[in-house]
Amino acid sequence: KGKDLNELKKELDIDFHKIPIEECYQRLGSNPETGLTNAQARSNIERDGPNCLTPPKTTPEWIKFCKNLFGGFALLLWTGAILCFLAYGIEASSGNEDMLKDNLYLGIVLATVVIVTGIFSYYQENKSSRIMDSFKNLVPQYALALREGQRVTLKAEELTMGDIVEVKFGDRVPADLRVLEARSFKVDNSSLTGESEPQARSPEFTNDNPLETKNLAFFSTNAVEGTMRGIVIGIGDNTVMGHIAGLASGLDTGETPIAKEIAHFIHIITGVAAFLGVTFFIIAFVLGYHWLDAVVFLIGIIVANVPEGLLATVTVCLTLTAKRMASKNCLVKNLEAVETLGSTSTICSDKTGTLTQNRMTVAHMWFDGTITEADTTEDQSGAQFDKSSAGWKALVKIAALCSRAEFKPNQSTTPILKREVTGDASEAAILKCVELTTGETEAIRKRNKKICEI
Repeated sequence: KGKDLNELKKELDIDFHKIPIEECYQRLGSNPETGLTNAQARSNIERDGPNCLTPPKTTPEWIKFCKNLFGGFALLLWTGAILCFLAYGIEASSGNEDMLKDNLYLGIVLATVVIVTGIFSYYQENKSSRIMDSFKNLVPQYALALREGQRVTLKAEELTMGDIVEVKFGDRVPADLRVLEARSFKVDNSSLTGESEPQARSPEFTNDNPLETKNLAFFSTNAVEGTMRGIVIGIGDNTVMGHIAGLASGLDTGETPIAKEIAHFIHIITGVAAFLGVTFFIIAFVLGYHWLDAVVFLIGIIVANVPEGLLATVTVCLTLTAKRMASKNCLVKNLEAVETLGSTSTICSDKTGTLTQNRMTVAHMWFDGTITEADTTEDQSGAQFDKSSAGWKALVKIAALCSRAEFKPNQSTTPILKREVTGDASEAAILKCVELTTGETEAIRKRNKKICEI
């Protein structure tokens, strides 16, 4: 990206949240009533580029394949195979018709093991990468923008500086926005700041720090309540999320623990094999063996110290673990990352939502003057209480109706606790509780149509 890491580490230096809204319109060349013209939008896109994060540099596929085929422990096995072929060549050149072909066969076996495990590792990692890439275009994001006085639906990447957009609950904020109008609008900033509670947004400037003020909404955060109208003040790499992505991509990942251990192991094996090989070569030479026989003996000792099955064993074990993690919806892009996760001893986290899924569950309920433990099991075999009481029926009706939370469509076969919900995390927990205990949330809402909200 050509950016210095120290430059990226500086605090965000923007003033769009401080300046009067009229100056904001003037600076961005936008009209509050009609938005941008199509000509302005095209000009801005040519100047600033599309509204998407610059992807990190990728390693060419042939280099990935070569790393799997010749990297780390595989290099030791290749050395062993070459030495086997060398020993066979020396024996063949001596003209001995009764010689055994053990070295030839061993060299072929070693080369086959390295090639098969290398192809297997590359295939596993390539398959995971292709799955991750397919997620990017699985559900393209759209935004409702104002262009030449008309409300048009655009791909989020087609938004540009000065566009006026409308966001409603359930949407993902398509760019960094200055709030113009808001009606009970709240955003989930947990992916950005770790804040688990939804944050209210309004047109008022409340803090000099752009991350703390209420009149900015940030790219990639989710709207969980209300509606909002805003003007785009940052796109792509110039958003707060782009700033963080730039910092993350500038980090040096270093070697994984298993790569360090294998490198250390290779050094030990190489040292031991070379010491024993040279020692026995000298002994054979002293005892009067022909020098060619002594060299073959040297190569045999070195190859004998190479653990041929280790590479295949490590690859198979990591692959089986990756498959088990995949069954739990955890995709492993790099096989060595499996062992790295297992080596983790301490995880430092500042806030809820950073590590947790930011999901809430109803634990207790209060009705009929008593506190009752909620049953959160799918088959309702947990805590039992009187579901025929008038207090419980009233509580269920209130919980179902006084909420904006809704289940996303096409989830009828998904267990209730695992269903995705549009809306606030607290309201989502109450919705799931009602659906678990009664299964009649939709029926209750159909019988009691919403007239207005206070």
